[in-house]
Order: sequence, then C-alpha cells, then structure tokens
Amino acid sequence: MAILGVDFGLKRIGVAFTRDNSNVAFPGPVLTGTAEELLEQVAREAALHKAAEIVIGLPKNMDGSHGEMSARVAAFAEKLGELTSAHIVTWDERLTSVQARRRMLSTGPSKKQRRKRIDALAAQLILQGYLDSKLRK
Repeated sequence: MAILGVDFGLKRIGVAFTRDNSNVAFPGPVLTGTAEELLEQVAREAALHKAAEIVIGLPKNMDGSHGEMSARVAAFAEKLGELTSAHIVTWDERLTSVQARRRMLSTGPSKKQRRKRIDALAAQLILQGYLDSKLRK
C-alpha cells in the first residue's frame, strides 16, 4: 500500500510518496495551479502512486490551536476525499517548513532551487513523521 504526503499551500503543493509497504518517504513534485487544478493534480498523483492513504499536513499554532490555514486544509481534505477513494488523514505539520529550509540550506542549493523544492521536502518530512509514528505504535 502506497501513501501520499501533501504539504498544502495556496499557490504550491508539495507531494511526497512511499513505495508499496515502504516506511520511507520520497519527495515528489511541487504542483502549481488554481485551487481546482491543485485538487485534481493531487488526486492524479494519488492514482499514479496507487495511494491507499493521503496524509495532508495540518498547520497548527504552536499552542496546538487551529487557525485560518487549518480550516483551508480541512476544506481541501474534504474536497479531495470526494475525488479519490484513498483514506484522507491530516497530520500535525508544525515546524516542517522550518526543518525543510534548514535542511536545504545545509545542502547548499541556490535560492531559486530551494524555492522550487522546499514544498516537496516539507511533504516528505510530513509523511516521514506520519510513517515513523505508525512504526512506534
């Protein structure tokens, strides 16, 4: 069973995936487009990877409360659930973007390259955190 990871954004969505029954997340593409196009692209990625589950990063405030972006993610998750048969899961994504930026800075790609890949790396971190939590159980 493959799992798709999603770092939701209003302009860009980063995608990551596992291969069948793997506990390792791999970065995928960074998707761009309108809200409708992004929904369709994520659904296509899920179908391409034969994902039985889609893990979407849920942005929470540091105190654990939900803000405006959390509501947008919830709406996106609901609409995505209508487009795919995959089980939709939201996962706390606090600090994944910070981790992704730090990791990219330490590897040295140019600013332009970082901007193109940061969302895919954040999706990979979200998905890997989810996979690691399942292994601990």
